[in-house]
Amino acid sequence: MDTGAPDRLYTVTGGRSRADDSFDLVTLVVAECGPSAGMQSEHVRILDLCRHPTAVVELAAELALPITVVRILLGDLLATGSITARHPRLGQTAASHPDTALLQEVLHGLRNL
Repeated sequence: MDTGAPDRLYTVTGGRSRADDSFDLVTLVVAECGPSAGMQSEHVRILDLCRHPTAVVELAAELALPITVVRILLGDLLATGSITARHPRLGQTAASHPDTALLQEVLHGLRNL
């Protein structure tokens, strides 16, 4: 089965082409429940894969689906409370920001090249 075929992707997403902006590539997704009867097979697979925190990019690779399609499917699951999304905490401490003086030195060095 070719999961990348346009008609297959159209069917998987129900014709939707815009994904929820809640999910970036490194967002960790965790299943909050198991699959229910009548659930779309891709949703079932996502819930199985997300028994432990799993990044969106990993899900796309495991499902062999484009990121946009996976983000649409994740949006469906998030809306029903079947998953939670954990965004990585980047740059929230002052120590994680580069020193302004160092950045100025780098800028001057680049200009001198």
